[in-house]
Amino acid sequence: MSAAIAPEPVVDAPDGASSGGKAKRVKKRLTSRTATFFAIVIATLWTIPTFGLFVSSFRPDTDIANSGWWTIITNPSFTLDNYTAVFSESGASSASLGVYFINSIVITLPATVFPITLALMAAYAFAWIPFKGSSWIFVLVFALQIVPLQMALIPLLKIFNYPWLDIGGTFPAVWIAHTIFALPLEIFLLHNFISEIPRDVMEAAKVDGANHAQIFRRVVIPLSVPAIASVAIFQFLWVWNDLLVALVFSGGTIKTAPLTQRIAEFAGTRGNDWELLTAAAFVGTIVPLIVFFSLQRYFVRGLLAGSTKG
Repeated sequence: MSAAIAPEPVVDAPDGASSGGKAKRVKKRLTSRTATFFAIVIATLWTIPTFGLFVSSFRPDTDIANSGWWTIITNPSFTLDNYTAVFSESGASSASLGVYFINSIVITLPATVFPITLALMAAYAFAWIPFKGSSWIFVLVFALQIVPLQMALIPLLKIFNYPWLDIGGTFPAVWIAHTIFALPLEIFLLHNFISEIPRDVMEAAKVDGANHAQIFRRVVIPLSVPAIASVAIFQFLWVWNDLLVALVFSGGTIKTAPLTQRIAEFAGTRGNDWELLTAAAFVGTIVPLIVFFSLQRYFVRGLLAGSTKG
């Protein structure tokens, strides 16, 4: 009788191989011809309005009033008068566009850095520092996202105007307001990323004698750069394009009002200053475009960071 042949044992593929296979499948789908075609179509549709705005900003007011921007193909006519007007126009109740542009930068940079810094620390604490009630507190922070922003404007403004604080109508008031409104979502997003850092990496740092501050500074922040960049882009664009929050807490004065307020004013009382509005609006899009294209590689890495987890 022939000896029975024992079946070969089934060996599970290691986690790294499984993750690598998933990463290859994701990459293949994102680089397929169909995905590339739809990406080109979406990018084209997204770019056409911006291109139209750019062309209109260089057209004379009579051309803007009588024809569409696409007529430049048959009737090209360009001028720099629109940009000259928006940067030089000023009066008793308004200043040139450059003043509001600087105000928006002063508002946006701290209102982006402050919430991300606090959200990073909170996300690390929720993910890697066990303490009593952490789960309930995290759920509460997550639930704050459903609170309408408009409900908090008046109560927060009253607090800022208390005599013992009295920061209403100042840049710090706008920074604090944007930080408060941004924290719930940013904590949630960064927590999801930081909690996926391999436990072996964290334990190895502890074995080497690192405390929580050192782990946070030397391990968590470097590994979280893609997620930080993604959140920073969203926060920067939100604050830069915001009108409601900045107008409520800055008071709408020349010294603190954002660029969006001045752009709205360029429409005129009867909506008849379209040539100035197009030029001012395109100036307002320059900085967001620079920020996005400068950080887009980190943005894409941040979006795909969780797609290849086991």
